Amino acid sequence: MQSIKYIAVVVSIWLLTSCAKEVALPIDADFGVEVENNDYSVPVRVKITNLTEGADTYSWTFKGGVPASSTDKNPGTILYTASGNYTISLEASNQDGTKEVSSYQITVDDAIVPDFRVNIENDAFLPMIVNMENRTTGATNYQWTFENGIPPSSTVASPQNIVFNEPGNHIITLKAGNGRETILVSDTVMVAPDILADFDIVPAFEDDDFQAPVTLNFKNKSISATGFEWKFGTAAPSSSLETNPTIAINEPGVHQIKLKAFNSKRSHTISKEVTIYKNTNLRILRDVKLGISTAHHTNQVGALYSTLTREVYDAASVPLDQGSSIDIAFFALNQDFNFNKFVSPDEVSDYTFEPIPDAKHTKIINLQESCECGASLSVMEFDAMEDDSLLGVLNIEETIGGIQDFDNTVVPRIVLFEFWDGRKGAIKVKEFVQDGTNSHIVVDVKVQKQ
Repeated sequence: MQSIKYIAVVVSIWLLTSCAKEVALPIDADFGVEVENNDYSVPVRVKITNLTEGADTYSWTFKGGVPASSTDKNPGTILYTASGNYTISLEASNQDGTKEVSSYQITVDDAIVPDFRVNIENDAFLPMIVNMENRTTGATNYQWTFENGIPPSSTVASPQNIVFNEPGNHIITLKAGNGRETILVSDTVMVAPDILADFDIVPAFEDDDFQAPVTLNFKNKSISATGFEWKFGTAAPSSSLETNPTIAINEPGVHQIKLKAFNSKRSHTISKEVTIYKNTNLRILRDVKLGISTAHHTNQVGALYSTLTREVYDAASVPLDQGSSIDIAFFALNQDFNFNKFVSPDEVSDYTFEPIPDAKHTKIINLQESCECGASLSVMEFDAMEDDSLLGVLNIEETIGGIQDFDNTVVPRIVLFEFWDGRKGAIKVKEFVQDGTNSHIVVDVKVQKQ
């Protein structure tokens, strides 16, 4: 009886063992795909996460990817460098010989490289018209925005005839997309300011008192213009196409100046008046500073003056090639001003100055009260002088008494002179300024122009 029980147990164990070998362990092949930064434009990086259950070995195939295959459980990140449709495949297996395949389709897009060129029709003057030249690659749709443009936006690939009616900088923006992503690029176009005609009237140096006859130069300040038409009427020439013309007006009065500035699209005209006065033949020069001997030699305040250039010259700035233009020279012994003289430029070497090249002679009357020459001009007459009528009748003669020095006890003092070219004038000494080596006098000068 016991042997029968034993046999039955053995048979049962055999039956159970035979059934276990016939049932294979199942496999659920699965994996996750994550596109890095959700960027499907090449280069594309795809992270693979293995979600398979029941497998022991893995065989991955990444057609078109880098790497192209792998047997790792988790192959990591796969790189795709060319656009196209690709299949990611996994064959999972176990020791029972069970296999299962899972696959995933991925589409890789071309890289979007947005680019465009703005082509301006004719020029950038108002109204400015531009045409877009789209050079973008990898995109299938476009969204344009034109700041202050007409139209303000567009979805065509290369918009044409965009009009800008406002001057200044305007931003053009392009959003290029492929259905899954967009990339933005922008550029700035500059529209020239609206045309404006404008100018300044600049008299020649010798005509800055606007007394006839006068030479006038024009400084053109027009904006966004390529050409000009000037009308002068009462001047010579009476018209001009130059940018900065020069004219001569010979008669006193109010004269009209008209400028038309234009470009390829628009024009603008402006008129101005210039008043030309009667010629007084008198040049008035105010607040001229002339230094004592020390100030001149140390180049602080010059003692030499030209009524032609209206410049003061110290020892270092004497014009070697235009010494004849210097017509007034002042000598003061010291800052106490107890010995002062106006001297002729060709005699300055007698008063501690270096000789002036090509210097000319100026007749001087320092002391009218001691001159005994008949020439006389009072302070009141000097101040009231508006033309050269008083100067013209003066008989300037150099006398021993007239060329003598003077001190600072009489203020103001009138000094008379006549230049080598016949021009007569007067100096009004207004102030003696004691300032050490910087000491100087302040004078006004009235002199004939011719």
